[in-house]
Amino acid sequence: MKKHFIKSKKSSFKFVVLLGLVSLFADITYEGARSITGPFLAILGASATVVGIVVGLGELIGYGLRLLSGYISDKTGRYWVITVVGYAINLFAVPLLSIAGRWEIAAMLIITERIGKAIRAPARDAMLSHATHSIGQGWGFALHEAMDQIGALIGPLVIAAVFYLKGSYNTGFAILLIPAILSMAILLTAKFIYPNPESFEEKKIKLEGKCFTKAFWIYLIAIALVAAGYADFPLIAYHLKKLALTSDNLIPIFYTIAMGVDAIAALLFGRLFDKIGITTLAISAFISSFFAIFAFGNNFYLAILGIILWGIGMGAQESVMRSSIAVLVPIDKRGFAYGIFNTGYGLAWFLGSAFMGILYDFSVVYLIIFSVIIQLTSIPMFILIKK
Repeated sequence: MKKHFIKSKKSSFKFVVLLGLVSLFADITYEGARSITGPFLAILGASATVVGIVVGLGELIGYGLRLLSGYISDKTGRYWVITVVGYAINLFAVPLLSIAGRWEIAAMLIITERIGKAIRAPARDAMLSHATHSIGQGWGFALHEAMDQIGALIGPLVIAAVFYLKGSYNTGFAILLIPAILSMAILLTAKFIYPNPESFEEKKIKLEGKCFTKAFWIYLIAIALVAAGYADFPLIAYHLKKLALTSDNLIPIFYTIAMGVDAIAALLFGRLFDKIGITTLAISAFISSFFAIFAFGNNFYLAILGIILWGIGMGAQESVMRSSIAVLVPIDKRGFAYGIFNTGYGLAWFLGSAFMGILYDFSVVYLIIFSVIIQLTSIPMFILIKK
């Protein structure tokens, strides 16, 4: 049966908000957990190298699987089924950390959580790209990211509250079962109300020629450079704990600050993207490229500045980077395109995270130099794509 094109911007907006709520509660779950996985692994006996490799491997496997997930999404058209299954794995791996007694088991669950995210991400982003078509790609993805980051802001606060009330790491992970259940409930509600999200965007006549242009591949390389130089928060948290720059219960607050900045930056850069396009990423890459200088220093207040710069970069990455794919790729190839994009991004993130973990054990100064230079290298490529 032919699906009708839904022209209503109001319906598109409601769909984006519903998925935003799904992400809000999902982020409370896994971002709350990620705010303490670095110290948690350290307590269980893991080294900085292990933390870097575990986090990086989780991103590698997670992002790598998106290539297959995106391809299957486009081929089968079962976007909702894939999204629901992915969210279930993504969310319910987190509370299981509460019973992990060894760093190896915790590492397995951390990676499993990333696998779930990999399964659902391309399908969900493809559905979002349809809904954001009528309200602005940059603004639509930015709105979703902002709601996503509200959850990422609340999650670490929940963990901080657990620590304040003298709870343990295990208690914190167990509490996160509640937002996981709420996220799944809203997701299933959205599926019931909007069973065919592709109807938000009128399908154009298929373009002749290559689906993935030269600009797309240059874009992928530029994003990979940014990802390779972007340290994941667990390694930053590991640094904060090792140097005793702050207490355990304040580390989630640092992450909360980053997520709050992320949400604001996503909205600002999303609006800017709809006006000036890909140049927005060149601007954000320059601003955030210096975060490592401060985040991996030995001063409490400068560490906060580093976290703010880190949050600015994450806000742009999670909103504008996804918006660009919707502009560069035809409608019927977006699931696969998001898969390719995330695979390249994840591979670069893994190599960069593992390498920075090794550099940290050898010399923090070398880690900082590597992070700054490789991110700045991406800027000429973003400008080239614009031209």
